[in-house]
Amino acid sequence: MRVVESVGEDVNEVTEGDTVIPTFMSECGECADCKSTRSNLCTKFPRPSIFMPRYGTSRFTDLSGEVLYHFLSVSSFTDYTVVDIAHITKIDPAIPPSRACLLSCGVSTGVGAAWRTAEVEKGSTVAIFGLGSIGLAVAEGARLCGAARIIGVDVNRDKFEIGKKFGLTDFVDPANSENNSVSEVIKEMTGGGADYCFECVGLISLVQEAYACCRKGWGKTVVLGMDKPGSQVTLPSLDIIFGKTLTGSLFGGLKPKSDIAVLINRYKDKVIYSI
Repeated sequence: MRVVESVGEDVNEVTEGDTVIPTFMSECGECADCKSTRSNLCTKFPRPSIFMPRYGTSRFTDLSGEVLYHFLSVSSFTDYTVVDIAHITKIDPAIPPSRACLLSCGVSTGVGAAWRTAEVEKGSTVAIFGLGSIGLAVAEGARLCGAARIIGVDVNRDKFEIGKKFGLTDFVDPANSENNSVSEVIKEMTGGGADYCFECVGLISLVQEAYACCRKGWGKTVVLGMDKPGSQVTLPSLDIIFGKTLTGSLFGGLKPKSDIAVLINRYKDKVIYSI
């Protein structure tokens, strides 16, 4: 969370003293993607940059005059930063900084993946691979959507007790699944596979395992983790033909300026617990 120190020319969304959240995800509000309900990818600023994207240069230098580069377009680890308005969302200053900062990525990405990307249905079954901050936020999002059963998969059993607060109903420890794969365990638990599966670690092997345990006919697997560049996913062609879906989710499919305000209102109404 940041407080605006000053604004540049043509900036009218915020003014000096406003409380804002910087996000690596941009929303210019002008391009075809930003105007569409089908995507949260901004065409004008398509990816995080080491420069000020609008100008193709950095506003930072060190004491010797050498250029310093932006981190993920926002350089949020610095005491002062210069950020394009496309990466800034104004918020209620009453929200505690320790809570508001979680909306720059983790909570927004996880809750959004269940809510916006997967559109988890009431009464459905969900499996989540990896119970870090994003995986737990997925559990929260699935709970808010009314999922009947939310299965967490992690090598750390302590995550189950933590996860119960966010909606987990079941837990699978890969180390204690005897000779069965996790996908086999989950298919047996759910009578054929989970309706929605989420990979929140960033391992191709887990993407394939998550896809293997989603239900034929309508199962959807959502990838939130990012493996190393060049990694390839191999999937059985028959599973694809039989109706399984694999999709990615960047920032949970949320548009920062539009959807962060929704999450903040749900936090204020004590509906969301992970922030």
